[in-house]
Amino acid sequence: MSAVTNDGATGRISRFPHLRQDFAASLVVFLVALPLCVGVAVASGVPAELGLVTGIVGGIVTGLLRGSSLQVSGPAAGLTVLVYEAVQEFGLPVLGVIVLATGLLQLAMGALKLGRYFRAISVSVVEGMLAGIGLVLIAGQLYSMTGGKAPDSGLEKIAGLPGALVDAAGDTTASASLLLGAGTVAVLVSWKRLPARVRTVPGPLAAVGLATLAALLLDLPVATVEVQGLLGSLQPPPLGAFGDLASIALLGTIAAFTLIASAESLFSAAAVDRLHDGPRTEYDRELMAQGAGNTVCGLLGALPMTAVIVRSAANVQAGARTKASRVLHGVWLLIFAALLPSALACIPLPALAGILVHAGAKLVPVRTVAGLWREHRGEALILVVTAVSIVAVSMFEGVLIGLALAVVKTAWEASHLRLDIVDKGAGPVQAHLSGNATFLRLPKILDTLEALPQDRPVEVDLSGLQHLDHACRTALETWAERHSAVGTEPVKVTEPAPVADPVKARQPAPAG
Repeated sequence: MSAVTNDGATGRISRFPHLRQDFAASLVVFLVALPLCVGVAVASGVPAELGLVTGIVGGIVTGLLRGSSLQVSGPAAGLTVLVYEAVQEFGLPVLGVIVLATGLLQLAMGALKLGRYFRAISVSVVEGMLAGIGLVLIAGQLYSMTGGKAPDSGLEKIAGLPGALVDAAGDTTASASLLLGAGTVAVLVSWKRLPARVRTVPGPLAAVGLATLAALLLDLPVATVEVQGLLGSLQPPPLGAFGDLASIALLGTIAAFTLIASAESLFSAAAVDRLHDGPRTEYDRELMAQGAGNTVCGLLGALPMTAVIVRSAANVQAGARTKASRVLHGVWLLIFAALLPSALACIPLPALAGILVHAGAKLVPVRTVAGLWREHRGEALILVVTAVSIVAVSMFEGVLIGLALAVVKTAWEASHLRLDIVDKGAGPVQAHLSGNATFLRLPKILDTLEALPQDRPVEVDLSGLQHLDHACRTALETWAERHSAVGTEPVKVTEPAPVADPVKARQPAPAG
């Protein structure tokens, strides 16, 4: 009998060899995810339970699918500003339509093998996007820490902050709220400096727990989370909400959700891959996994999901070995939301605002900007312009401005051209071109050639060019005809060397 029992235990161990590590890691991720899910939901202007729903779907649905084995998905601070704006403009029922459409688009892009191309998006644009989100998030949540209402636009949020903080200092209730939020931020900042034994409790959970305890013991007059219950908070989109898909503004919002959620998830996957030695991310499958999760979230009317680096890093650092840890973390969230929803009502809103101020600050890459400015000023400029555009205009337009600037910079650098004029005083004037001759450099080329003496023969050497586009070739031919028409010798042009076919160059010579 004991042999059978041992065989059964051995079978379970061989089938789930890392169950103990994954179980322990799932508890850590659950404790990190719980306050973040609630905080993101509250900051997004939706019921707190919807953040938990997205975390549950991210764990159980997305977590079961192939893609990135250790990456954890859920509601992200990076989408908070966009979700809040969408809810304010279109209403909460339409949020489900937006998230559902985003999920379907992600599924389609993954099926078409487009996931890998998101890695081609300029890192500076993505970091600028996150920095802009972080700045707007910080400004908006500072108002929440004082118990006030934030203005609508990013510039108004930032401009009105000094006055809001001064007003809070003169109001007892607002001061208590602000001190509680500031204390939460202080705990988060100092947590990593505490002894390792203390840090076994995740920082966000400790910060919210201490703030809740302080609010209860001191009887502070601060607002707390409103609780509706898990089933009562679900907002499946009504059929009438799908009629709004005819709106250009709504389609633009869906495009922004899709771009930002997909890029953030796949960039996060690349970062998580650097943290462990396990299987690498399959980008197209991961995009489809994110799409499946967002499709389910959309049907439930919940928040959109992305892969989130904070929870993913916690998962790896806690010793997770397989995707079982992220699935189990979704199970723990489901159990908590089903059995202990009233516990949410004890959490003070200023504490959640402090959590998100800290999260927003980590989205602003100050050190990265400083490093880029020393070595790659063009990339630093793209990052800053993208961030400022998001704050000054809106999320979607800011990202488009950043992408356009990145394309212009790349095109300008790709068209690097050197033009040397050799004039020995007698004989022909020689013009040597090397690099890439594109229409972007055409004014420089023509200005230099048209300034050459009209009564001297000219030799144009194009053998150093790697690329000569049609516009430049046509312009050079036209200039040569005009220069030759004044009675001098015809312009002599040395054509670019043909580019060898690398495939043919690698093929061995025929035998014999």
